[in-house]
Amino acid sequence: MENQTANTILKSGMVVLAGRANVGKSTLLNSLVGTKLAITTPKPQTTRHTIQGVLNMPQGQAVFIDTPGYFQEKRSAITPKLNQKISESLRGVNLILYIVDPSRQIGPEERYMLSLLRKTEAPIILVINKIDLPEKQLEFLEDYRDLKNNFKEMIEISALKNKHIKTLIEKIFTYLPEGEPLYPPESITNVDQKFFISELIREKVFHTMGDEVPYTTTVEIEDIEDKPDILVITAVILTTAQRYKRMIIGDHARKIKEMGTTVRKELEVILNRKIFLDLRVEVDSDWERRFE
Repeated sequence: MENQTANTILKSGMVVLAGRANVGKSTLLNSLVGTKLAITTPKPQTTRHTIQGVLNMPQGQAVFIDTPGYFQEKRSAITPKLNQKISESLRGVNLILYIVDPSRQIGPEERYMLSLLRKTEAPIILVINKIDLPEKQLEFLEDYRDLKNNFKEMIEISALKNKHIKTLIEKIFTYLPEGEPLYPPESITNVDQKFFISELIREKVFHTMGDEVPYTTTVEIEDIEDKPDILVITAVILTTAQRYKRMIIGDHARKIKEMGTTVRKELEVILNRKIFLDLRVEVDSDWERRFE
């Protein structure tokens, strides 16, 4: 944005990504900003924190806010806290992208999200995601298209395949107010290195373990030592019970080693340097109470 002329009118604003669990909000965030900021898994409520991603364009700056997906079933003690984050994130933003999945029927979770959106004053774009799925899986596409008149705009995209993302970005900037960038042009996210690494580890737990176990876990980064030739990371996976600890470690420590190796290799690509990851599992039955 340094090449702007004096007559250029910039736009900037906060754009929240809202929707029930597993509609592809985090995948869309990564697609919009062009890099991996948020972890993605097939399991609901993988996202636990509001993550910001910054998109700088010639016409201005959009700050996207990824939110936890609304999930009716109480998977863990933190589910109510995650659901509360959703309503909080809708306040004081300039635009809402309401993301839906046409392979899933409109049900109680969708109706709850719609009730929240009716209370907001920001313009809302209905984003029908996952249109890359086979036609037979898009069973409820017409039901979502019928919602079009409730929103400022509707667009059909594939966040996974980057289909119609440029068109979506153009629509977004038409609704943002005039204003200078909210963050410096070099900013990409509010996520620091420790948080990103902990989320990457948690992503592998969600991918590796069964339905129940990931919801009992969180990840803490105890130390990052930046040596001249290697980055040494010490991390711990916390879980609520001894039986889950055994499952995460696996027979002959197979699962914990597998997760550690996958994280290390991915970090080496992302950070472009050699990584040593010391990863262990501990029981902490109280971590859910402390979660914010």
